[in-house]
Amino acid sequence: MSVVIVVTGGAVRLTGSGLGCPTWPKCTEDSIHNTAEMGIHGYIEFGNRLLTYVLCAAVGWAIIAARSEKPRRRSLTRLGWAQFWIVMGNAVLGGIVVLVGLNPYTVAAHFLLSSALIAVATVMWHRTREGDGAPRPLVGKAVQQLVWCLVAVSVLLIAAGTVVTGAGPHAGDSSEVPRMPVDWETISKVHAVLAWVVVTLTFALWFVLKAVDAPKGPLSRTRDLFLVLLAQGAIGYVQYFTDLPEILVGLHMFGSCVMWIWTLRVLLSLRERPVAEAAVPRPEPAVQAYDATSASMAGPR
Repeated sequence: MSVVIVVTGGAVRLTGSGLGCPTWPKCTEDSIHNTAEMGIHGYIEFGNRLLTYVLCAAVGWAIIAARSEKPRRRSLTRLGWAQFWIVMGNAVLGGIVVLVGLNPYTVAAHFLLSSALIAVATVMWHRTREGDGAPRPLVGKAVQQLVWCLVAVSVLLIAAGTVVTGAGPHAGDSSEVPRMPVDWETISKVHAVLAWVVVTLTFALWFVLKAVDAPKGPLSRTRDLFLVLLAQGAIGYVQYFTDLPEILVGLHMFGSCVMWIWTLRVLLSLRERPVAEAAVPRPEPAVQAYDATSASMAGPR
């Protein structure tokens, strides 16, 4: 649902429905939902708002499931509540986006907060598949630093993508919406350079993992990330040279989510966390009571 809400939010923008509901929290001044007079744009925008409730239900389900774990795992519950507050914050930010007329900076912040939600959801999903024992690294410190560098550049890549969007032609509404005051061609090239850096780091990581005979988990996650990056790059270049058709831009947004999830999965695969063993008291050693008579009998005769 965290990915779906991003893709449908992109559809709102790409169809020019960003102000299909011109106000917030209601859809109009007099109605909480869209009306027939608002046309298809009203349905698209209000439909995206309704999906927020579905997302809230999914997060609530995750929280309840985490609290029902036996034994109770507080780390999972905290991750569930973190998702809840991110969703609430992003809902308010989405309302601000509408109230300020789709200001590109607020739209970019809206997407970045959605990426944060995907990150927390990915971590929680991964934590359900491991224990609460102390993490044990599966690779050396140098490899871990390389992966953290990969994550950092990936964050810059996503942030640069929001600037490309904010400066590009898809403003989210048919009316005149101000764009970010940067040259779109230049920022697109910066975005492409960052993408190639991420691809290079991923290939270098795979090569290093093979060289140090790393476990299968990190290797397979890195291979999958490399394939995702190649597909995402192909979509990016095609959309660039075909004047940004809406369907390809939407696919590129979906690819951004998948790329971010797999980058985090590479990071999480570098360690294992076994199930914590319950503390079992050791039995007291048997104490043999004896008196002077038995002691003398035990001695040499």
